[in-house]
Amino acid sequence: MLQELSHMDRITQLQDEIQQLLTIMSSSIAYLTSRANFVQVSQEIPITKSRPTEKYDPPDVFEANKKELVTDLIVKAKQVEYLIQSLPEPDPEEKQVERLQALEDEMTEANAEYVQAVNRAKSLHAQMCDVLRNMLDEPDIVKDEAG
Repeated sequence: MLQELSHMDRITQLQDEIQQLLTIMSSSIAYLTSRANFVQVSQEIPITKSRPTEKYDPPDVFEANKKELVTDLIVKAKQVEYLIQSLPEPDPEEKQVERLQALEDEMTEANAEYVQAVNRAKSLHAQMCDVLRNMLDEPDIVKDEAG
């Protein structure tokens, strides 16, 4: 069971790392699309838009930031890869079937115990209701004992 919890911790950690990787990707795309200047990529297609100078980074700053974004992505991707490789191999299918069958048997037994407990509670409730009804229906007994 403890080993299973350890695997779940790794899976949770992997989910967190993947979420961070997606955040880095999203932020990178947002930066690249908002801080880049329009550049002519073909002589046949002219640039039809321009941005004010304060809206885009100078080429040297933009290149340095791109390299930093790529480094961040690579580091996070390697962390995700490491976590994936540290996950255990899945059990053979036969072992999984046996485990699921044992869990199902355990659940069936627990359910039967629950039904018995509920029936016992209903029975006790009915008995208590009968006793209380009898006590309330027989006022003579209360008067004789008091008198």
